[in-house]
Amino acid sequence: MDRNWQGLEELVAVGDTGSFVGASRLLGVSTSHVSRAVAALEDRVMVPLFFRTTRTVRPTHAGEELIVRARRLIQERDAALALVRGDDEPQGELCITCSVSLGERYVAPITRRFAEQYPRISIRLDLSNRLVDLIGEGYDLGIRTGHIGDSRLIGQQVGTRRFLLCAAPSYLAAHGQPSSIADLQEHVCLIGNSAHWHFRNDDGPVTYEPAGRWRCSSSAAILDATVAGMGICQLPMLYVASFLRDGSLVRLLPENEEAPEPIWAIYPRRMHTLPKVEEMISRLVSDLPGELNAPV
Repeated sequence: MDRNWQGLEELVAVGDTGSFVGASRLLGVSTSHVSRAVAALEDRVMVPLFFRTTRTVRPTHAGEELIVRARRLIQERDAALALVRGDDEPQGELCITCSVSLGERYVAPITRRFAEQYPRISIRLDLSNRLVDLIGEGYDLGIRTGHIGDSRLIGQQVGTRRFLLCAAPSYLAAHGQPSSIADLQEHVCLIGNSAHWHFRNDDGPVTYEPAGRWRCSSSAAILDATVAGMGICQLPMLYVASFLRDGSLVRLLPENEEAPEPIWAIYPRRMHTLPKVEEMISRLVSDLPGELNAPV
């Protein structure tokens, strides 16, 4: 075996079990073997990987970083060997990052059904609106909108989302209904994460900077304020569709709506895509578009 691989499985086992004894039981080897393997690995990387006391063993910062990467290497090795054996069923941990709103409403149910179908898969779904470094933080898959902009990543479109301009009937009764993009200057705009709203007219794309006295970084809170009649919002259809159907909101300027924005499944560029990633992307392609683009 290449010397650089030696000790990685013992390292991960200690990290997973929290002790050298637990790691030895997990791997079916002696505690002294685990201790020697980790010590030899520490000598090679020239930094301590664990804080050791008589009662506890916990990773150092360097140890945490190496455990994450070593675990991924081991999983990919096992998946590659299974593929060669003809066993291409998805297996191992599948780490996915996605925005909160899209993840809670749509991606989480899809991944749950995926885990139910494939018992050898475990899912870690991280819902966050921050821009995650997939490679640096050890993720298999990210669900994102907009431009990918990273040559280390590959993207496959799995759906689209539309932004709709909406207001409550009570607001329109009090303030009137805009008939053009320019008319928005006379209205109260409820502003969320984006400082710009995007439209289209006969000449092409139009960017509009809304003005208003109420701003919030939560799209759900913007939606609540809009339904309450505080002003006009522009939100993804996934937020407003049910309110449009029941009449709580009115769709405005549909002729000026921008073309749907693509939703991408992005993943690290490798020579071979892992079966768990391929199958998850296939599931997103088949299940996501219909949900996101339900008629309003």
